[in-house]
Amino acid sequence: MEPLNFTEHSMLQLPSGFRFHPTDEELIVHYLKPKAQSIPLPFNIPVADVNRSDPWTLPGDADHERYFFSTVETKYPCGKRSNRTALSGYWKTTGVDKKIVDSRNKHVVGTKKTLVFYRYKAPKGCKTNWVMHEYKLANSAAQGVKSWVICRVCLKKSGKKDFVKDEEMFELEKRGLVFYDFIGGPRKINDGSSSSCSSGITEDEGNSN
Repeated sequence: MEPLNFTEHSMLQLPSGFRFHPTDEELIVHYLKPKAQSIPLPFNIPVADVNRSDPWTLPGDADHERYFFSTVETKYPCGKRSNRTALSGYWKTTGVDKKIVDSRNKHVVGTKKTLVFYRYKAPKGCKTNWVMHEYKLANSAAQGVKSWVICRVCLKKSGKKDFVKDEEMFELEKRGLVFYDFIGGPRKINDGSSSSCSSGITEDEGNSN
């Protein structure tokens, strides 16, 4: 078996034919819990500020699921609301958190939160096909345990074309060629045309990894 290699961004490069596709339980028990307790991991998962980043700017191949360790900061010093605002939009929670149970002792070891990325500013953001699953330890608030989370980021298959549009709009925003109004939303300064965005999320029947 070939040795495990890492790219310049510390993304795991597995040998041909292998895929990193852990279960929810494995992510909590074998990666997140050891990370919080500063115990060596089976192999590295990179660290990134996922909640404050546009998903297409995160390191790795956007055609596959990507995994990151991250921390979640509160929006206000005395509040519990998480800060999930990125440069070009924000992450919004959808559905209810799923409890992750250890199959050996049937104890709840963590939770899985599903979030969707919205372009532009809340509350009139535009829904995209970027999805994140955020895994959190059940006892993450316990004393001595750092509030690490694992984020699994993926782009639904129906959103591949919109990914190109997202990158184009991102480049225009960096160059100052996009402005916002309260009626028409984001517009390009050079031609005045409205940008388009994906509407909704479709379920992916297969495994993108």
